[in-house]
Amino acid sequence: MSDVEPGEGRASAPAPPHASVYGPSALATPANFVTVVRLLAAPALFAMIADTVATWPNFVFWTVLAATDFVDGLMARRYGTTRSGAFLDPLADKVLVLGAMFALVAADAFPLVPVVVIAARELAISLFRVQLARHGLAVPARPSAKAKTFLQALAVGAALMPWLVPYRWIANSLLWAAVFFALVSGGQYLLDGRRAATTMSRDPGGPHYPPGG
Repeated sequence: MSDVEPGEGRASAPAPPHASVYGPSALATPANFVTVVRLLAAPALFAMIADTVATWPNFVFWTVLAATDFVDGLMARRYGTTRSGAFLDPLADKVLVLGAMFALVAADAFPLVPVVVIAARELAISLFRVQLARHGLAVPARPSAKAKTFLQALAVGAALMPWLVPYRWIANSLLWAAVFFALVSGGQYLLDGRRAATTMSRDPGGPHYPPGG
């Protein structure tokens, strides 16, 4: 559920105590283990939602899986980021969030249109990131992208919470708010990416963000 891209670090900042444990090409890392577990557990959540939408096991399961995004990010920062993690973590986020949303659509708990808009945004930005990465560019996430991610998690959680079953408008309102921030952050990302590409074309030897995550 993350749009975070790597930023420039300060040269004077002390390195994390375990930053050198895993190099950029490492595969078997604690962060990747958490990410893979999240990917493997996601279909079980989708099946539970298809059976009965709003139950406490569903809500707790979703909360735990959503929280693992923070956990694997923390581990990556502590032990060192990797290229495999840069690929797997966003993949797990999108599989989990979009899979849960489409499962809720199938169960008539979410309307289809906002979920399709969010899915189209994620696909478009993912393809744009691939294009930027080919040129050695990456764009830091804006606050609007983090708000989008947070609202998506809240919307799914609200749809799964039994206490909120009589108040479906809460989950739907959060979902439409996520759509708004998805479109805003997507537009900002496209503009920032085009600016970064233009700057690099004018100054090919100048500094730019390397791809990663």
